[in-house]
Amino acid sequence: MNWKFWDKKRDTDTPKKKKSAAREWTDAIIFAVVAATLIRTLFIEAYTIPTESMERSLLVGDFLFVSKVNYGARTPMTPIAFPFAHHTMPIIGTKAYWDGVKLPYYRLPGLSEVKKGDVVVFNYPMEADSPYYRPVDKRENYIKRCQGTPGDTLSIVNAQVYINGKPNPNPPEGQINYEVQTNGTEVNPKLLDELHITLSEYTPYPTMTKASADALRGYANITKVKPHITPKDSIEYGGEVFPNSAQYITRNQPFNKWNQDNYGPIIIPKKGWTVKLDSLTLPFYRRAITVYEGNKLEVKGTDVYINGQKADGYTFKMNYYWMMGDNRHNSLDSRFWGFVPEDHIVGKALFVWMSWDTNGTFLDKIRWKRLFMGIH
Repeated sequence: MNWKFWDKKRDTDTPKKKKSAAREWTDAIIFAVVAATLIRTLFIEAYTIPTESMERSLLVGDFLFVSKVNYGARTPMTPIAFPFAHHTMPIIGTKAYWDGVKLPYYRLPGLSEVKKGDVVVFNYPMEADSPYYRPVDKRENYIKRCQGTPGDTLSIVNAQVYINGKPNPNPPEGQINYEVQTNGTEVNPKLLDELHITLSEYTPYPTMTKASADALRGYANITKVKPHITPKDSIEYGGEVFPNSAQYITRNQPFNKWNQDNYGPIIIPKKGWTVKLDSLTLPFYRRAITVYEGNKLEVKGTDVYINGQKADGYTFKMNYYWMMGDNRHNSLDSRFWGFVPEDHIVGKALFVWMSWDTNGTFLDKIRWKRLFMGIH
């Protein structure tokens, strides 16, 4: 009796059909695209520093790896999109996604929550507005340092951030603008390069770190090096800092004279926190209630209505964060547009794997000392 009845006889006369070269290339490309997409979505993604807002911690031309694992990977909210294109197709400039299908926000478990001091990549919240109206996960990627977490009371006094009444540690390579005077002799340009002092056509005040300012004071021809701080209650930036809607500026509110260097206090919303709604709180939290959490809010006289129901308060459904650039006087950040919702968080910046200086000489294009530099 043949006990191997399940073993069918193979037809050795018919050779297995070999895949064509085109089919093999197609399979390989599909596999590579799927694998790369999964890695970028769930684990790690490359990012480039495009602006000076994080200098000197991060420089224009730094190439970073951003971890999705630390805070938990965010599942796609706009799943139908062209691979490796964020929101705009290269060359042709059309949308790289179709927003006809949208999925709810969900985040996989992560290693930790966003902490104060973390350098975070997130979607720019203001692209919810005209002319973009982009979905959350297709808004432009920004990178800043987290200064405030959910439930914190944040204020800025003479450019120093305070959290719950205590000064927040400043970034080691953070910088601001300084007022510099000499005895009449010009500062050697080589000295400016050595101390990494930046001059801008937009302001007469050079930008530098505290360490560079201390070193500059040691030169004989330098008579003054003083931080250029916008005074408290100055309207130098009045009407520009958050909340900067014209409908509130005319109401003689205390925050009308807040500026980039003297700001707050302001409470950062926390999931489950209920805020009382009145003329003092609405300017700060209206956008979060309507744009980020999807409610309809109306003010009728002194009464507030949310989704048609009269409301004295509102309980937040998400956590929010306060993000600021390390280059404090050259950064468009939460001081100007407000809170970052948790569903906008992309990941944590880990390290610089390449740094390219477009202004360097042929031999100095690569900033060798920054390669594989950790981000702190």
